[in-house]
Amino acid sequence: MITFDSIPSALATPEDAPAFREPFGALAFYIQRASTGERAALARLQPDALQPHQLAALARALLAAGLAPEQWHADTWPRWALIAHGMALAGHDGKQKLGKQLANAGVSESRVTKLLTSRGEAFIQLVPRVLRLMASKGIAPNWRELGELVLKESSALPTSQAQAEAIRLQIAGPYFSALARADAKATV
Repeated sequence: MITFDSIPSALATPEDAPAFREPFGALAFYIQRASTGERAALARLQPDALQPHQLAALARALLAAGLAPEQWHADTWPRWALIAHGMALAGHDGKQKLGKQLANAGVSESRVTKLLTSRGEAFIQLVPRVLRLMASKGIAPNWRELGELVLKESSALPTSQAQAEAIRLQIAGPYFSALARADAKATV
């Protein structure tokens, strides 16, 4: 089931979203509450080639989430576009580790390995494919992990690259553990 966890149901408007401590929950809140047309616009985003009409939907979502895109470098926009696009496609569920969610969705080991080893354009192209697969199984990803990976992966800063590698390992551990538990259960 696609969920938007940690979003208090008492909050009724996107203007309430900036109260979240982290931007992923706030953006997920906005997307969940957005009109069908707005969600569709975000789901149709082309993160690596943003068009003016797509930029408007993305900017509204980012601003409603309490982010300040007017101060971003040009290379930051596509990263957040990929995150918003992914949330519109598959939702957000921060209750489980992303690796476990990938295993629960039946994402193959080869696809997860590609996701964790790809860089640059290959990574950007693979993320929506994995998200569509997860959504087809009714499993929403943990954007706290995946979003951080998207933000760090394409950064030119050496510290960001090291952080991206650490995130990849944090995703791999629960994924392969879940696979091993499933294999052990199947052989018993």
